[in-house]
Amino acid sequence: MRFKILTLALAAAGFCTSLSGEAQTPAPANPLDTVPDNMPFDVPYGAPISLDRAESVIAAAVAEAKKHHWKLNIAVVDSGANLVAFQRMDGAQLASIAVSEHKARASASFRRETKAFEEAIQLKQNYYALTIDGVIASRGGIPLVEGGKIIGAIGCSGGTGSQDEVACKAGAATIK
Repeated sequence: MRFKILTLALAAAGFCTSLSGEAQTPAPANPLDTVPDNMPFDVPYGAPISLDRAESVIAAAVAEAKKHHWKLNIAVVDSGANLVAFQRMDGAQLASIAVSEHKARASASFRRETKAFEEAIQLKQNYYALTIDGVIASRGGIPLVEGGKIIGAIGCSGGTGSQDEVACKAGAATIK
């Protein structure tokens, strides 16, 4: 019995010593406390994209998707994140209609590719991004920038995130 008590006492002392050693180790710096010198994603909003141009953006994205036999939903919004044009390719999944619009709206509203939110959550573990209204953490939303100003955004959905992104980039490339 004495042996058990002595063993427990020594174990408790060792545990307390290890706790006191850990308490003295300073916590690592929080990377979210870093204050950047410049405003990130500070691209000004410009005049809204026209319907003709939005349809050209969609046509390029559809052409890219067809090359790979992908069935996508493609949405283009203006600089105010309002839907301008939409196309659902034959056979594209119905659930992705709203997702393509969400990607386009988030990209225009937050002035960045939706891939930035995907990376923030999956690679950097910045889970707070999930608490921001309007965020979608899936690639496939890309701002349309002309003359240094956002005129709209394209969102593609229906494939994998990387497939959606490839089609969006083809559409975005039509804006010079």
